[in-house]
Amino acid sequence: MGPWSQNDSKKWIESEPQSVKVYIETYGCQMNEYDSEIIRAILDEADLESTDAPEEADVVLINTCAVREHAALRVINRIHEIRRLPNGAKLRLGVVGCMATGLKKELGGNRRLPVDFFAGPDSYRLLPGLIAAPVPERKNRFALELSDFETYAEIYPRRQGGVNAWIAVMRGCNNFCSYCIVPFARGRERSRSPRSVTDEVRRLTGEGYCQVTLLGQNVNSYRYEQHDFASLLREVSRVKGIKRVRFTSPHPKDFPMHLVEVMAEEPGICKHLHLPVQAGSDRILKLMRRTYTRQDYLGLVERIRTAIPGIGLTTDIIVGFPGETSAEFDDTYALLREVEFDAAYIFQYSERPGTLAARKYADDVSGEEKSRRSVLLNALQNGISLKKKSARIGGTERVLVEKSGTRKSQLESQGHTDDNHLVILQEGRYAVGELVDVHIHDATAHVLKGRPAE
Repeated sequence: MGPWSQNDSKKWIESEPQSVKVYIETYGCQMNEYDSEIIRAILDEADLESTDAPEEADVVLINTCAVREHAALRVINRIHEIRRLPNGAKLRLGVVGCMATGLKKELGGNRRLPVDFFAGPDSYRLLPGLIAAPVPERKNRFALELSDFETYAEIYPRRQGGVNAWIAVMRGCNNFCSYCIVPFARGRERSRSPRSVTDEVRRLTGEGYCQVTLLGQNVNSYRYEQHDFASLLREVSRVKGIKRVRFTSPHPKDFPMHLVEVMAEEPGICKHLHLPVQAGSDRILKLMRRTYTRQDYLGLVERIRTAIPGIGLTTDIIVGFPGETSAEFDDTYALLREVEFDAAYIFQYSERPGTLAARKYADDVSGEEKSRRSVLLNALQNGISLKKKSARIGGTERVLVEKSGTRKSQLESQGHTDDNHLVILQEGRYAVGELVDVHIHDATAHVLKGRPAE
């Protein structure tokens, strides 16, 4: 990125008449949220001040997701909105994260896109220099190289409080599913040391966090010397002060049963799995390069439920993948009905530039048909979710209180059960971070409603 460094950033900041304020806006998944916390820590070290208001900012960073077309369009529209703010013409605007890497050609070649610099997921350490570089000298405005070793393990994220803390235990992905841009945007897999993870967890407990969620594009691919993800999960769950440990997301192709055994044995590990299936047709799964069959997936679900009865199980599904016939969609519908997930996140296929699917397969399922299929699956899942939640009425659930107040009432609280069902606590006063027993008296397809257990 030329001669501009962290020292140059500090000199530039010191030369400014007032403190330099940075606003970060985040789109996408939990990993993006975690990356924004990493970025805040890096900017803090460079004496850049954070602000929650873009109107007050000298610098705006948009941390982006490139997984779906809709997210990319939102970001492009948001860039133009920010430039129309009263301070928009003079602020320094950067696009960071997955979209910066995955859509470099599209973004950099779009002269109507008024962005000053781009930084990919492995280049956040360069942000102070990119921000400080004088506009006429900002020739190397793309900091997009992917790394084989960057994990930011020694950087302690600047979090914004709450009960749960995200921790990325690995970065990148080696799967190269045909529809997915993540390996191109985030690079190859590399894992943090168990010591760096557990040290971060211990520090979190000292700050009042009582739940951690371990993140990775494919967490069951975690490897560090002789350690696998199951051993890491066990170590984290035994850190004093941690009440609950969650993780996301594993891949069905290489899901080890000893990971399930660790989940069953350790009381602090939540009994919930997000296990993306994506499709119910073997032909579509093969085109997606998912490397498992429908029967493989169903067999894995059966083994998991046998080992941990009552485990919460959620999934992702893509409808309208290129060439998906009505009969193949019916296979997905039937799988959803057979497994009865607690929740399913259903997406319409969107072509991502650079992926195998974009290069080889025509996006030939119409938008209307994709919408029809997603409506059908959502209706089916809502019925299943309502049935499963209604079965809990009259029972008692242990809930970790995560928030005081809801959209409807400041007298309510909310939290999640061990198996990840959202619960609205409609009576009683609870402290955030408290584990409480709740009597369930009502339910919808999306939430349980409870009162203090007697």
